[in-house]
Amino acid sequence: MLNLERLRVLDALARYGSVSGAADALHVTTSAVSQQMTKLEREVAQQLLAKHGRGVRLTDAGRLLAEHAARILSQVELAQSDLEAQRGQVVGELRISAFPTAARGLFPAALSGLRDEHPQLRVRSQELEPEAGVAGVLRGDLDMAVVLDWYNKPMPMPDGLVKASIMDDPADIAMPLRHPLANRSEVGLEDFADDEWITWGEGEFCHEWLLFTLRAKGIEPQIGHRAAETHTQLGLVAAGLGVCVAPLLGRHPMPEGVVTVPVRQKVRRHVYVVWRADADRRPSIRAAVRALQKVGADLGRLSDG
Repeated sequence: MLNLERLRVLDALARYGSVSGAADALHVTTSAVSQQMTKLEREVAQQLLAKHGRGVRLTDAGRLLAEHAARILSQVELAQSDLEAQRGQVVGELRISAFPTAARGLFPAALSGLRDEHPQLRVRSQELEPEAGVAGVLRGDLDMAVVLDWYNKPMPMPDGLVKASIMDDPADIAMPLRHPLANRSEVGLEDFADDEWITWGEGEFCHEWLLFTLRAKGIEPQIGHRAAETHTQLGLVAAGLGVCVAPLLGRHPMPEGVVTVPVRQKVRRHVYVVWRADADRRPSIRAAVRALQKVGADLGRLSDG
């Protein structure tokens, strides 16, 4: 009889290509991964791993079993989803992540509303950047992740995921009160060709979007400071250290000495939530989607007003 947890370890090895990568994904030690694989090899009476340089690789038997493991784990998830759907109750545990401004702007109202409506549902949330959230859903560490696209740069979405729209999030440019453009009714991104930008961390999706967008306008951006949190970026703007893109979601309260001006080209982020297709029927996921969409609709009406 194949052990499900050992198949999960094999699946992680196939996905991440190393013992350390599988251990990180499963939140266990590398020795635990090695022990599980040794036991699995004993169970199937075949060698599943072979040494490859300083690491390991899957043997032909290992790759074959890993393909079956992925299907088996998906079927287990589907069975759990179907059982929960048949029971029709929003119960159990739901693990969800969101990028920082969504966690600040959506989670307090959405998750408290979800708790009030479904007191038997235990929600566990955390802040994660969009790429990390998607990876967590694919691994099974998370049930759902709130992620984003920019209006001109979609985020790559792997197969096997379902998504639902939450809201469109308009973004302005934040600048110091004494900036020459602070009194404008609207601005263009090209107006800040000579300014220093305060942006997100190197390699983050939003940072790459800003570089992509400015370069498309023939501007090589001057990056002065990087900060993951919107409020940190705005604090640096208030100190006169540069300008930044300021999405509406999660930016309030605004610090003193900062002005936000709309962009002529209507810069927007599309915020949505993703989950695995094999968990699509879970009532807890459907309830969470409704709660997030309700808060997103309320915020959208405020921004339109």
